[in-house]
Amino acid sequence: MENDCDLLISGALGIVIPKVGVLQLDILVEDGRIKDLRKDSTNVIASNRINASGKYVIPGVIDPHSHYGVFTPIERAARTESRSAAIGGITSVIRMLRLDGSYRKLSNQFRMSAKNHYIDYSIHASILNDEQVKDIPFLISDMDITSFKVYMNLGNGYNRILMDLDPGKSELNECEVNVNDDLIENILKSCSHVNATVIIHAEDPAICAENTSKQKLLDISNPKGSNLLKWSESRPPVSESVSISRIANLGRKYNSTLYFAHVGSTVALDAIIREKEKGNLVTFVETCPHYLTHTIDFSSIKGKVVPPLRTKSDQQAMWYGLKNGIIDTVGTDHVANTLSLKQGNGDLWTALSGFPGMGTMLPVLLSEGVNKDRITLERLVEITSYSAAKIFDMYPLKGTIMKGSDADLTIIDLEMQKTVTPDLLASSSDYTIYDGWKLTGWPVTTIVRGMIVMDDGSVDENTLGHGKLIPRIRGGGTGIKK
Repeated sequence: MENDCDLLISGALGIVIPKVGVLQLDILVEDGRIKDLRKDSTNVIASNRINASGKYVIPGVIDPHSHYGVFTPIERAARTESRSAAIGGITSVIRMLRLDGSYRKLSNQFRMSAKNHYIDYSIHASILNDEQVKDIPFLISDMDITSFKVYMNLGNGYNRILMDLDPGKSELNECEVNVNDDLIENILKSCSHVNATVIIHAEDPAICAENTSKQKLLDISNPKGSNLLKWSESRPPVSESVSISRIANLGRKYNSTLYFAHVGSTVALDAIIREKEKGNLVTFVETCPHYLTHTIDFSSIKGKVVPPLRTKSDQQAMWYGLKNGIIDTVGTDHVANTLSLKQGNGDLWTALSGFPGMGTMLPVLLSEGVNKDRITLERLVEITSYSAAKIFDMYPLKGTIMKGSDADLTIIDLEMQKTVTPDLLASSSDYTIYDGWKLTGWPVTTIVRGMIVMDDGSVDENTLGHGKLIPRIRGGGTGIKK
């Protein structure tokens, strides 16, 4: 019936529709899709109702950059990390996957992911050798993967990296990778043939190696120090700008679409802007919450990350870029490790890079962004949902609120205040760089394809397995079925 639906969300202060604005409408959901948007739902018969009085409804948040399945196998990691994501208002996540062999074995990862996610998910495939370049057509045609990552930082002796674990395995899998110019060019060429997006980790390994050696010599007198300034100087911003220039020149040769991940320095952002101004290249920019909130002044080894935290000036530049459309998306670069692993031998140089962040992404942006007038709600939904869906071939199923789209919705309370703790976030990680922070503005309900997965900070365990592999829409189709 026209006035029947599975779920009715009414009474919100507003629903925030990307590129449209904040509207006072009610949302009718049926069969996992948005059935209708109405000003008056008085006569609607709904199986379930949500009174969103005093709150806003935004498109389900998308994390386009996350690592899980590296420290625990995917069948365990998917449960813990998608649960933390749901607590943080995230409805879709794209996992950065690294395999040590052919991607023909990817079906094992998919099979063990299928029943272990609370939220929807997809994959970026990291291409680490020439054999994997040959897998790109297969990944697109058979596995519905349309984005591929290049680690420009792996080389010149700095080429050890942890791979994702095979299902059922628990021993960490560290492998040697050498990403040279020939491999990079082969990846760009292959991706160009199939119109795929290439995700770039832009750091020059030679520059990083030289500066790391210098910093270690200077650090002999204090080997247990956790000064993140030393880490930043060992991997200086110029290493990013040099790599950005190199990959952009190659990208023009192959008409590439480049997505620069985890940008946190003014030098890197300026380098991307210069390449944009030259034209003949499609580029997108992502930053991360930690570059918006933490700097080299953070005194804890917990803050070691690649690329490193930078200065207060760099932090301000990232907010400026978000506000003014220079930066397109925010991704967490979430790493699901534990503090004991993170700390290594207790010194800066043996500590692992990366930390958890999915559960705090949206609260940080609401508290430090919207509530401090750094960005508007309208801009928030662009950088947390709409742009990622467009860039990674998920729009308009994801990334918006419109008739026919997936009913991925996050209900937020801009006045709610909570103190961050690891327990609150429910990740497998037992620490957070936001521990003790009082953040104002939290998701109160997370809805994935019409299913209420999280409500009032609690995840419904009966929704485990509801998360599905996201169709990546190719060729400009609408993705919406009548």
